[in-house]
Amino acid sequence: MTSNSRTVLISGATSGIGHATTKRLIQAGHRVIGIGRDFSQCDFDGNSFTAIEMDLGDIKKLPDQLTALAKQYPDINAIINCAGQGRFGSLEQFSYKQIYKLMDLNFTSHAFVCRAFVPQLKKLSHSNIIFIGSEAALEGTQKGSIYCASKFALRGFAQALRQECGNSNVHVSIINPGMVKTSFFDDLNFEPGKDTSNFIETDDVAAAIKMILDCRNGTVIDEINLSPLKKVVSFKKS
Repeated sequence: MTSNSRTVLISGATSGIGHATTKRLIQAGHRVIGIGRDFSQCDFDGNSFTAIEMDLGDIKKLPDQLTALAKQYPDINAIINCAGQGRFGSLEQFSYKQIYKLMDLNFTSHAFVCRAFVPQLKKLSHSNIIFIGSEAALEGTQKGSIYCASKFALRGFAQALRQECGNSNVHVSIINPGMVKTSFFDDLNFEPGKDTSNFIETDDVAAAIKMILDCRNGTVIDEINLSPLKKVVSFKKS
């Protein structure tokens, strides 16, 4: 830990962007408190990392769990909201349960996390809230009605929260990546093309997150859009 180290809460810390960001921030000397469902496959430095097993999709339990977490860790001064899930298809292919489950995880859970921590973040001399959005928050796409809706909601929430926090030292940012090479696509019928120019690496997003955290107190990076050099989609054989 250095004199410039931060205490960072990361949701979705067990895989993908959250996992890469956790590793990068620990290596940079920060302390990370990670939220995830299963940490059995993670090998983070125990001196700089605390695992919090919590299912952000279980929305009814979150208010009590997050309120207790905020009281337990009053030194948290940055929140990275990475948790999320992809599900695509025409609207009629979604059950009613699948609609609210996707919206709960991709949007409502992040609003709950912020609700628990914003009051204490506003009291600090410098704090950050960073959301991992998506290029799906920038334009609606076919078979993406519910997924796009969840990411549009998150982006609108970030923009409004930035205004609400304007008189404090809370810096609110959102990063909208295109296709990132992660397990996100394991259960989908498509994935980015095989060439390295067809996808974003998780560490690319982690580097953008660290850049935001490293900014001086007087500067806010509102939004970053990341895209692969060449957008190529590969459809899996059924």
